[in-house]
Amino acid sequence: MIAFLFVLAFVVVFGSFPATWLLMLFLGNIGANVSFWGALPGGILITFFIAGAGGLSGWRRRAA
Repeated sequence: MIAFLFVLAFVVVFGSFPATWLLMLFLGNIGANVSFWGALPGGILITFFIAGAGGLSGWRRRAA
């Protein structure tokens, strides 16, 4: 169980890296210089929002 949680944490951090990196670039351009660890929670949320929106689009197509 503990090994599964470590693997899950690694997958979440690794999978959200692109969104976190883009968020860091955006925040750096507006003057709020944050580190990777500061932008990580926002990157994880953005990743899950995009994944959730993609999942809903498939459901609507099948229902029509």
